[in-house]
Amino acid sequence: MVSRVRVWLNRTYAENVFFMDQLRRNPCGRAVEIHATHGDPDSPILAAADVAAMEPEGLSPAAYVEYALDQCARHSIDVFVPVLHQTALAEHREEFAAAGTALLAPPAEAVHTFQDKVVAYEAVEKLGVPVPPWSRVRTAEELIAAVDELEAAGHKACFKPASGAGGVGFRIITRTPFSLLHLSGFPSPYMPLDLVVQALRQADEPVDWLVMPLLGEPEVSVDCLTGPDGRVRMAVGRTKNGRRRGFTLDPSFIEPARVLAEGFGLHYLTNIQFRMLGDEPVLMDVNTRPAGGLHQLSQCGINAPWAAVRLALGEEPGDVVPPFLGSDYAVVSGPRAVRPVSAPETPFEAQPAQEAQPAQEAHAAQATRTAQTTHQAHAAQASQSSDSPLTV
Repeated sequence: MVSRVRVWLNRTYAENVFFMDQLRRNPCGRAVEIHATHGDPDSPILAAADVAAMEPEGLSPAAYVEYALDQCARHSIDVFVPVLHQTALAEHREEFAAAGTALLAPPAEAVHTFQDKVVAYEAVEKLGVPVPPWSRVRTAEELIAAVDELEAAGHKACFKPASGAGGVGFRIITRTPFSLLHLSGFPSPYMPLDLVVQALRQADEPVDWLVMPLLGEPEVSVDCLTGPDGRVRMAVGRTKNGRRRGFTLDPSFIEPARVLAEGFGLHYLTNIQFRMLGDEPVLMDVNTRPAGGLHQLSQCGINAPWAAVRLALGEEPGDVVPPFLGSDYAVVSGPRAVRPVSAPETPFEAQPAQEAQPAQEAHAAQATRTAQTTHQAHAAQASQSSDSPLTV
């Protein structure tokens, strides 16, 4: 009898409930036991798991590594999918392997490179992959100079943190004075330059921003699956143009994504995002983790999470090629269960798996009892990434 596969997702974003669903519906019919930990008791991740618990707060990265190693050994975790403290955990890959756990994450060096967008852009340019013009700014004077330069070249300027995930901190610069226009309708990403400059001059410490042109659509997020041998098994693009979403195998996006995945050793599931600078696709961001929208590839007949788990287990899924490209679609939110408020906060190591009841039946029963809230809407504002903001 083939043993069940135990997969642990640490403090991850709400959309990964779909990642869990796909693992359970794997085409091999393999039994999967999903463990999840989180810092928010109302995360749907906890309700969706077979074994769930709150994570300890206030741990340093080094202390978190020790916590994670203990949990993997204690629960015989086969595959660990880390989001929180990914770099620190990746640095201890061999220790996890010694405990019998495969780490589904790129090497620490690759993760570290793409944590800082300036370091990433400099490294990417050396591989010949186009990036947008950019400036790193820390002061008001540097911001003004960068915006002036971009506007003189005919661009609209925007900025975001040099380090960060998704669309957090993304703003578009405007010269329009602040007025009621900015207070009507929904909150806008547009910020008057004079207010940003004023805030910078009044700040107690410098910022660390990347200033670049506002890039055009479509946005294309290429989901890649790369083996530890450096060979790409899957590269499929998900397109975003306003509300409309779709899929693409256009080489102008797929080939540079393959170059990056192979060139930087972006093992397992990563997400490489492009936008348009005029008529040319340029790199926007690289996420060294499974994308929040990864499950949408199921519309192309692909179960990417299970293919990645098989790779991590040392099995060969072969080339994961979509048998067809799904039709265009829009993303809407829907309800997912959360744990009952009366549920005790049981430590991770003390809470048993649901052995007495099949996972699907347990989750169906729990959903009937507790499906009272909705998880974070998938769609962000059009100016943000299709896989952001991340709700963790």
